[in-house]
Order: sequence, then structure tokens, then C-alpha cells
Amino acid sequence: MFKYRNLIVSFTGLLVLLLCSSWGFFVHYRVNRLAVFTLPKAMSGFYQSNIELITEHAISADKRRYVDSTEIPHHFFNADAYSKAKDPFKTIPKKWKEAAAKYTIDTLNKNGTLPWTIQYQYYKLVRAFKAHDTTTILITSSNLGHYVADAHVPLHIVLNHDGQLTNQTGIHALWESRLPELLSYKFNYYAGKAHYIDNPLTEAFRICQSSFRRADTVLSAERLLNRTFPQDKKYAMVKRGKRTIKDYSPAYCIAYNKALKGMVERRIRASIVDIGSYWYSAWVDAGQPDLNKLIEKPLSVNQKAAILKEEAFYRKGKTLYTNH
Repeated sequence: MFKYRNLIVSFTGLLVLLLCSSWGFFVHYRVNRLAVFTLPKAMSGFYQSNIELITEHAISADKRRYVDSTEIPHHFFNADAYSKAKDPFKTIPKKWKEAAAKYTIDTLNKNGTLPWTIQYQYYKLVRAFKAHDTTTILITSSNLGHYVADAHVPLHIVLNHDGQLTNQTGIHALWESRLPELLSYKFNYYAGKAHYIDNPLTEAFRICQSSFRRADTVLSAERLLNRTFPQDKKYAMVKRGKRTIKDYSPAYCIAYNKALKGMVERRIRASIVDIGSYWYSAWVDAGQPDLNKLIEKPLSVNQKAAILKEEAFYRKGKTLYTNH
């Protein structure tokens, strides 16, 4: 698959880069970090000792998009580009070679390679575990977590990724960035424990399909709200660092979140446990190596106490972590 990385990425892919920042950095940092607390004891010591690196590199895949155009297709999958049927997944081959034979590689890159990117990163992580390659384990875990989280965003799985086809431009950032940044203090983050994934590619397609099924609700709920919400109260001036910009108002965000019936919160929880499950499954498939031997710098007493406190909060559905 990746010998074709030098192919020119389509204009569709460039639009995704310009208009969409998957989940926003806010959520990517958070879900990668909280996924560490879904892991079993045999893995948790290693991942907790490196939790800051796992967190920091949660957005590295997004940053690469701005310097490497071939990175762009890894973040989305336009399922409805292949069929206008209610469930286009029924016609899309899961195996890369079969999909390439049916549609051409140019077409696959044009419409995004997210499920296959998850598969590629998964087996890269398996190999890193087998090689006891600490650096590659951590970087690949972070990257894999990013792509798995992307797959949980409904607008990453449709052509109308920013509402540009329905006069709803800006909805992408509203759903995946503005809502969680504004309302996440109310969210319940506890997602349970990581579980074994039998087939990483099949699971990647399952996640994408579940997101696709929610895309229409993401769009229709906002359309209905926009028709009834006072237009002079839809936007507000919001401070972003040293800048003040126009963004969706808190009142509009609260109303939209209510219309979605907590979808954003549920997709964040699903991201957390699925990230942890991919990490855990890769470790199992690698023969369950002793990760404690790979801990280069054990946590100090104070650091360990802080991590245990953070884990206790996670089990209550809360987080102590404050994003960058």
C-alpha cells in the first residue's frame, strides 16, 4: 500500500486538510491519555511511565499533514463516494489489494485510506513489540491511537465532511472541537477495560461504518436547530490565546449537543476503549512481551501518586488532565 505514497493527493484530500482538524487537538490529547488506563496490569506500568510521550504525540499525525501531502488520506474514508446506497460498506472490499483492483489506487487515495492505515499501524506496533523497540512502540501507539480516534468521527467518513454540500460549512469543527472543548467537563469518560480484537482490519471497518451511520444525524440535527435558533445568538466572540474570534455561541453548542443526545460524549468514550483495545491486541499478538523490562525511567513516588489519582478519577468518569 505505502509504496504508492508519492502519488499526488487529490483536491478532495486537500480540502480535508484545510477544513478539518480531526477531533481537534483537545480530544486527541485526552483520548490517547485516558486509553492508558484501560490497559491490563502487564501493560499499564510501561504505558503509565510514558504517558506524557503518548499524550504529546497524539497529534503528531495531524502535524504531518501540513508538511507531507501523502499523509492526508490517512485521516478519512469517504464511504459514500463508492455507492449512494444506504450502506455503501456492503460493496467495498475490506482487503487493500481487492479494493485497489476494484477501484484503482488513485481512487482509494482520493477517498481516504483510514481503515487500512489503522491496519498498517497495528501491525507496525506488533512488530515493535516483538523487537522490544521502545521508541517505535510509543510513537506507533500514539499514531495508531490518533487514527482510531479519527475513525470515530462521523464527518470523517462522508464526502460532506464539513457540511460544504448542504450549506453547513463549519459543522466539522463545531461537532468535534467546539462541543467537547466547551462541554467536556460534564462528560463521563469511563469506557471500561481494553479487550482483544480478533481482526484489526474488520474492526477498523466496523468503527468507520458505525460513524457513517451517525453522519446524517450530525448534519440533520444542526440543520433543524439552525432553522429555529435565533440567528443573532448563534455566534459569539471567543478568546483563543491572544486572539478573539467569532465562533459558535455556548448557547448554540448546548442546544446542538442536546439535539445530538450526547453523541459526541459517546464517541469519545468509544475512542478511548478502542484505542486501548488496539494497543492490547497488538501486544497479545506479539506474544505478550515483558514491558516492565522496557521501562527506561521509572516514575518517581510523586509521579506514581499523581498517575494513581488520575486513574482513580478516570474510573469515576472524570479526568484531571488539563490540555495543552
